[in-house]
Amino acid sequence: MELYLDSANLEEIKEAFQLEFLTGLTTTPTFMHRDGVADVDALILELAKIVPILQVEALGTKKDEIVKEAYRQVDMGLDPKKSVFKIPVSMEGVKACYELRKNDLLVNVHLIYTLQQAYMAMEAGATYACPLVGRLQDQGHDALDLVAQCVDTVDAYGYDTKIMFSSVRYPEHVRNALNIGVHTCTVPWKVMKQLTENNFTTLGTNQFFEHTKLMTVKIRDVVGKTNPTATGADSITEALVKMTHGGYGCITVIDNDGKPIGAFTDGDLRRLIEKEGHAGIDKKIGDLSFNPPVTIDGEKLLNEASEVFHQKQVDNLIVTLDGKVVGILDIQDLN
Repeated sequence: MELYLDSANLEEIKEAFQLEFLTGLTTTPTFMHRDGVADVDALILELAKIVPILQVEALGTKKDEIVKEAYRQVDMGLDPKKSVFKIPVSMEGVKACYELRKNDLLVNVHLIYTLQQAYMAMEAGATYACPLVGRLQDQGHDALDLVAQCVDTVDAYGYDTKIMFSSVRYPEHVRNALNIGVHTCTVPWKVMKQLTENNFTTLGTNQFFEHTKLMTVKIRDVVGKTNPTATGADSITEALVKMTHGGYGCITVIDNDGKPIGAFTDGDLRRLIEKEGHAGIDKKIGDLSFNPPVTIDGEKLLNEASEVFHQKQVDNLIVTLDGKVVGILDIQDLN
């Protein structure tokens, strides 16, 4: 199934065609009006340089007007082998289609709402016949059945016309198009970007990244640049200021040689206040006693840190290199 982008927004067109495998672009005067296009011809010529195949409107109320408009656009620089002229279905439109196809120009007869209209487009030799699924569904019609009938008619009678599934509103429409077996589908960029999305895929991908990170990244490579430390001479208040600036819920207590002797956490602060009230805040770090700190060497892999977090049931590890404190590893750093 061919995949077209349906748009007139230059920025999203450039972004979408970085995919490289799109068949081409369909656009309409309505899109151009909505995006504030002032010079239609200039935009058409610019788009023709960007996309492999450009489908653009050739409007007119009579056959000769439609044909003249198609050739006008060819004369201004469109490549007839890479341009498809879109014509709303009508008696004058199918006559113009037949005339253009006799001269090997490509035609999309669109705005189709019935099988009879599609049949006339096929008989006129249309390159594409384009029923509007979203618009039909808005009016309460069984649009998918119509598209399926169009595909069946092409297959049954051997028409060369490709059925284009258009007026796509959401990803489910693309699945419908594939199930029906249409030849072409034209999709807005906001919908196209959703075609590769699935919550389970996202969860699985994130898990792969997480596990790869654990197995390949060293602890020292993810430790934050801040390294909040306090000595026994620091007051509780001074330690809290350093902890806050560091952005952690703990601060490493070090000796005069820079080696860790403990950790003071926000939990320790709450327990101290609960036990001693305001008097506890007036103390110095050296007045407190600490359990031996849970440390880990910065040269180890994150996988080993994960095991230590699990075994020790802590949220922070003090990271050392050559025995000296270089930072704090938070359990969130593993994500």
